[in-house]
Amino acid sequence: MLKWLVRNLSYAQGQLHHRTREYFYFIDHHGQLFLDDTKVKNFVTCFKDLKFLDFFFKRVRVNDTERYEEEFPYISPCGRELNFIRCEDVPVVYSHLIYSTTKEVINLSNFKSEPRPQKESPYALSYGGTAAPVTTLSVSFDPPSLIMNPQNGRVYHPAPSQMGGVGLIKSSLAMQLSSGFEYTDSSTIPTHFHWLGDQYKLSYNLKLNKRK
Repeated sequence: MLKWLVRNLSYAQGQLHHRTREYFYFIDHHGQLFLDDTKVKNFVTCFKDLKFLDFFFKRVRVNDTERYEEEFPYISPCGRELNFIRCEDVPVVYSHLIYSTTKEVINLSNFKSEPRPQKESPYALSYGGTAAPVTTLSVSFDPPSLIMNPQNGRVYHPAPSQMGGVGLIKSSLAMQLSSGFEYTDSSTIPTHFHWLGDQYKLSYNLKLNKRK
C-alpha cells in the first residue's frame, strides 16, 4: 500500500482504521474531484460519473471526527468507508445557473433578450464536481448574498451549512455574472448587483470559510 505525505501527514488510500476504510480526496477551484494522490490533476483525471458525484457530494460535511481535521477539513461518509477531503478553496463550487424547476442551464449571454416561459420560476446554482451540471445538487440563487473577496477577486454565495456554509462561484460563471455588479467610485469590490431589472444591495453578511 503506497503512502503519501500531505502537510507532513502520512496516509495510504484504503487504509483501515477501526474497521473503516479511509480514502483521501481533493477538490480544486473548478469543483473537480480527484483522489488526493493523483499527480496530474485536470479534467482528464477528475471523477466524471454523475451517480458517484451525486452520492459523494450529498454526503459532504465538516470533518468533526478528530482524525485529519486540519489537513482534510471535510468528509463524505459512506457506510464503512470514510472519505477525507481537502480543497483548493471550498468543497462547493457552483458551475451553472439553472432553472430550479426544469433544471435547464441558463445561458446568460442571451438570457435578457430570450423570452422564456420559465421567467417567473426561481433560479438556482448547481454544484457537484464536474463541468456538466449535477442537477440534483443545487441551492436557490440569492443575488444580495453574493460577495467578492477583495484579496483574489473570487465571488462566493451561501452553501449548505453542513458543507461549511460558503460556496465559490466558478470563474467562468463569475465572469458571466460580473456584468451585473455595480461599484461606487471609491470601492474596490462591488456594492450592488443588478438582476432581472432589479438592483440589490450586497449585504456582505457571508463569512468566508478559512477551512481548506
